[in-house]
Amino acid sequence: MMIERAVTDDAEEILSLQKIAYQSEAEIYDDFTITPLTQTLEEIKKDFESHVFLKAVTGGKIIGSVRAFVKEGTCYVGRLIVHPDFQNQGIGTQLMNRIEEVFKGDQRFEIFTGHKSERNLYLYEKLGYKRFKTLMASEKLTIVYLEKRFLEKSRNL
Repeated sequence: MMIERAVTDDAEEILSLQKIAYQSEAEIYDDFTITPLTQTLEEIKKDFESHVFLKAVTGGKIIGSVRAFVKEGTCYVGRLIVHPDFQNQGIGTQLMNRIEEVFKGDQRFEIFTGHKSERNLYLYEKLGYKRFKTLMASEKLTIVYLEKRFLEKSRNL
């Protein structure tokens, strides 16, 4: 498996994978109108203009992806996805580690997930992310925000 930067030509395959990967989230919350399932090809292509997308590839197929962008010193990480057939093999961890490498100059990373998404919460906390805020999005969903801070590297004078 290789992890590399995705390009706009990968948008359709990533969107298809996203819709497969988010089925389990939709089931947890009994809500099949969540944004990852309703996003259009045009919308994801527009995201390529402002986000860095990474893809995990094996056998010529994209089996995982993550995206991120920086705003005011914070790297916002989103839509970590791994095909259900390839989950629990460390691919999500590798994608998260790689996106942190890409944005290694930034001192703060932020990600969010739903309060019932126990596997996501476990992974993010295992990777050093700490819960810092919750927001009630609906009766069924509370969004949990997590952050990870890196200390500024000391300079040798």
